[in-house]
This record gives sequence, C-alpha cells and structure tokens, in this order.
Amino acid sequence: MNNERPLSDWLPMSLKEAEKRSWEEFDVILISGDAYVDHPAFGTAVIGRIIEDEGLRIGIVAQPNWKDDLRDFKKLGKPRLFFGVTAGCMDSMVNHYTANKRLRSTDAYTPGGEAGFRPDYASIVYSNILKDLYPDVPVLLGGIESSLRRVTHYDYWKDQLMPSILVDSRADLLVYGMGEQPLRELLRLLKKGVPFNQAKTLKQVAFLQERELDLPKNKNWETVELASHEDCLQDKIKYAANFKIVEVESNKWEANRIIQHVGNETLVINPPYKTMTENEVDKSFDLPYTRMPHPKYKKRGAIPAYDMIKFSINMHRGCFGGCSFCTISAHQGKFIASRSEKSILAEVEEVVNHPEFRGYISDLGGPSANMYKMKGKDEAICARCTSPSCIHPVICSNLDTSHKPLTELYRKVDANPKVKKAFVGSGIRYDLLVDDFNKNNEDGNHDEYIEQVILRHVSGRLKVAPEHTSDATLRVMRKPSFKYFHKFKEKYDKISEKHGLKQQLIPYFISSHPGCEEEDMANLAAETKDMGFQLEQVQDFTPTPMTVAEVIYYTGVHPYTLKPVKTVKTKEEKLNQNRFFFWYKRENQAWIKQRLEKAKRPDLIEKLLGEEKTKTEKQIPSWLENRRRK
Repeated sequence: MNNERPLSDWLPMSLKEAEKRSWEEFDVILISGDAYVDHPAFGTAVIGRIIEDEGLRIGIVAQPNWKDDLRDFKKLGKPRLFFGVTAGCMDSMVNHYTANKRLRSTDAYTPGGEAGFRPDYASIVYSNILKDLYPDVPVLLGGIESSLRRVTHYDYWKDQLMPSILVDSRADLLVYGMGEQPLRELLRLLKKGVPFNQAKTLKQVAFLQERELDLPKNKNWETVELASHEDCLQDKIKYAANFKIVEVESNKWEANRIIQHVGNETLVINPPYKTMTENEVDKSFDLPYTRMPHPKYKKRGAIPAYDMIKFSINMHRGCFGGCSFCTISAHQGKFIASRSEKSILAEVEEVVNHPEFRGYISDLGGPSANMYKMKGKDEAICARCTSPSCIHPVICSNLDTSHKPLTELYRKVDANPKVKKAFVGSGIRYDLLVDDFNKNNEDGNHDEYIEQVILRHVSGRLKVAPEHTSDATLRVMRKPSFKYFHKFKEKYDKISEKHGLKQQLIPYFISSHPGCEEEDMANLAAETKDMGFQLEQVQDFTPTPMTVAEVIYYTGVHPYTLKPVKTVKTKEEKLNQNRFFFWYKRENQAWIKQRLEKAKRPDLIEKLLGEEKTKTEKQIPSWLENRRRK
C-alpha cells in the first residue's frame, strides 16, 4: 500500500532520500526511540513536520542501534543547527517494564511489536552518544520521558532519586510539555542567526548553567527556587514540598520561572506558554502527514500502536482531571486545547479515503474523550487559579462542561456517508455526566450526550475509569466517590434498556495505589461482584515521574499536606492486592479466604466466596447428596 505514494512524501530517513530533494545536508536531525510513523499521533512526525513547515531540512533516525559501531548515529551526517532527541511516545522504562519490574516481551511502537529496539533511559543514552560523536553540535531533548524528568525525580526502576535529565544526558536544552510553540520560536531565532546557546529566554524550555552566573534577564518573570537536588537526597520532605511547587507552576495561566541547584550548576526551568489556541492546534494537525509508517518497515510487520490509532481522530489535548497517578496534565497541561470542527472533519475525510478503511472510525476522542471545547466561563478566574484539578474535590463552578459541541460534532461525523460507525474508544469521564456531582448542567445535555454515545458510538463495550471503590483511596487519587459510578451505571443501564441494547460497561481499576490497603481491595472485589462485574481491565500501580502518587510512594507523605499516606511497596504486597481482582479464579479462593479470616472479615468471605460455594454444591449430583445425608 505504501508504494502507492512516492517515497518523497515522507520525511527522509537516509541520504539517498535527501538527495531526491536535492539536499546535501540537514539543518536538524531527529533521533527517536519509536519507529517513524508519519501520523499526528506520533510526536516525531509532528516535530519533523513543524521543522519542515518552518522551511528547514529535517532528517529522522528512528530506533538507532546503540550497541554497535554507532553507524546509525552517523548515517545522516552532522546537522547544521542541532540534534533533536526523544525516547518516543512513552517513557522508555514504562515501555520496557511492568509494574512488577518484569521485562515486557513486546513494544507497540516497533514493527512486528518486537522488543529490544531502544535502550533503557533512551533519551540519556542517545544524547550521550551524540555529545561524544559531535561535541560541537547542540542537543535538544523533548518528548514525555524528558519532559517529566526535567527536575529532581524519583525513578522507580532504580529505586532512587535522580537529578534533572539534563545532568545525565549532557543535553544543551530541554523542551517540556507539548513542544510546538517553543520549537517554532526556537527555529525562528536560529533562522535569524541567533546562536543556539543564546536561546535561554524562550518559554517552556529548561537548561543548566554554572551556579555563579546571573539568570537570563526577563522583567516579566518572577523566580521561585526549589530545594536543591542534594537537599532532596537528604530530606524526603523537601522533595515532596518541591513537587507541589512544580505542579502548581506547571498548571498556572501565568507561571513563574523555577530554579534548582544541582551540584555546581543551576537548573533553570522557564515558564510554559499559554495553552495553544484553536488555530495553533489546527495548524499542527493539518500538516501534510501521509498518516502511514515509513515504507522501510513494510517487510518487518505491522506497528501495533499505529494499527490501534490508524482510523482514530484526536480532537483535543490536555486534561483538567489532575489524577494523582496520571502524567497527562503534567505533560499536556490542565487547560483544554481543542481543534476546530473544520479541522476534525477534514481529518475524518482523510481517514475515510484511506485505502484500508472499511467504514469504522475506532475512536473520536482525546486524553479524556468528553472534554472537547470545555474551558472556564470567565477566563479571568482561570488566570488566577492555582488548583491542579478543575474537578477535584468538586467541579469548579466556573467550568463550562457543556457536551453540546461534542454531541453535534459526533452527529456531523455520523452524517459522512462513508462512516458506518464512529466509536468513542478513549475513556469517558463519567463523573462529568452525573448531575449529583456535576452541577454545571445548564443546558441539560448530559443525558442527550450519553444517549448519543450509547446508541451510536459504543462498540459493544464502554470504558470508564472509577479506579477504586474506597472513598479514602479515591481522595488520594483525586477521583470522585464511587457512589457516583453507581449513579452513572443506573443511567447507563436505564438508557440501554430503553433501546433494547445489551452493551457492557467496562470499569477500570488500580491496585496498590498509595492510600489503598488489602482490605480496600477485598471491599472493591466484593462491591464490583455485587454489581455484576467480573473484572478484566485492571492495573497495578506504577510510580511514574512527576505525579502526586509517585511522590507519595517515595516519600510516604502527600506533597500538599505533608501528612503520611500508607503505601504498599514490596512485590508480594502488590501481587496480593492484585489477586483480589480475580476472586473468581479457583486458584485464588483459598488464599483470599485465609487473608480475610486473618483480617476478621467473615462478611467479605461470604460476599466474595459464598456464592461460589453454593454453585459448587449445586453441581453435586442428587444421588451423591442423598448418600451424604444418610
């Protein structure tokens, strides 16, 4: 299929491809831990297309071999301006290891799903190789791995506190968050002849400088100082207090510059840009992507992550949930950046004309599927806000949560004659649709939206994420009480029954999260069993950098209150919590009974295993039962 388009439609991955464009050198070379898929869901493609859009010559080296003579790092030569480095769409350690630190056998961002094509701590490894090979060429870090490791952070896999990734990578500059705005500004400065090392007053970048030097001057910025990396190593409470500052500043409308001393240097983190406008987001999504993997991968097999999103549409960025375990708002921000209807419908047209399209759009979504076009009613209030979440502990009265624009957009997508069905595959924030929790239902459209979803956009199963049943654990998670999930399920079942539909509601849950004890997991199992669920979509908590839950896991205290929060840490404790999800498996039942007897909870034994015993007894033939009685 790729052969139907000329190779020059993709960004070049070899000198031969560059020659076809009459290029003798590259201005920028991107090194990526992912295979090159020219699609707006893949960061390397977006960054590459922006560099191209700015009129510069861009080359891509995807998944270079870091173990041999390093020929992959040399094959495109030396760029005129800089090397860009990203680990890919995921932190390389999350990509490689399970929550129990077991090595994964597959990699969704590699042809054939093969593992082993990127190193651990890929950004650090790639950057160091480049600094050794080309010491005079600047290295710019970007992507989620670098973004969330920009300041002192706990690394779960090494089980230690690490300094800013700039220290170990030796990179010259780091772009954090969604990189389009700072990247375009940097490229425009470089095109004017400004030296790379003078681009230190750009917003949304971080860098190291010698400790005794004055900070770059910007009269509009106040500066906030964190406890030094060395202080954090000595005092976990100082590390926890640092996190609160970083999270608050990352989610402010107008943030402060942050500095932190590390060794003989100072880490400088300039404030972020304001959330991208609709025009800016459209421009990023409307670049001339082929929407396909580079043809070089044709014989190596499908790229699972691409197959999953091939026929999906991302309608917005950002998430105002601020969940304790999630990195979305830390990387994309809490303010929603939505695309225009025109841009989305144009992408739908591209998708339906794909030669493999069979009438089904796999997802009309975003980080949370139903936050499209949502923002503050009075943005002056948003400008003063320092809260990391707009919906916890309650939904902000200033938040416009109308689902009307989304409902209308779904209908326009449905009206496309080539679309048989467009599914909502991303998770839906069900709490936004429960009137008892969300009082901002001015246009009364909550039921209209969920009915539209149930009737037209569910592929047999609707995914939602209550995450837990314990209110105490949910408060630590920054999630609403489980009673609101009950209310949502009532609404879901009522609408489904009204239309004669039998579509599963699939709840997601997490075990071993800070604040969760074994008894909480037993209660979770009992309550979900009582609701008729036999859980499949479950997850063991992984502490990832720059999340509230990671800070609690490492320090033992909540960064906002500095009060203790109990957290399980050993492999055995984590596996024990996870086993309660699978109460229905025979091999777990004796163990569950023993644990609950020890906890003096016969009520939970009866709830979880009582019916199972009854079922077993019902299977005993009547003649054997009569013999037993005699």
